[in-house]
Amino acid sequence: MSGRSDLSWEDSVRLDLYYVENWSMVGDLLILMRTAKTVVKPVGAY
Repeated sequence: MSGRSDLSWEDSVRLDLYYVENWSMVGDLLILMRTAKTVVKPVGAY
């Protein structure tokens, strides 16, 4: 899932709550890897 700037306020809050309720170190590492990939090759990012 990506493109948070395209989401409604309700969907953003839903994703934030999902993150808090399902937090894990592995999940955070995956987010960091996806972020690094997007920084290096920003296809579709704005």
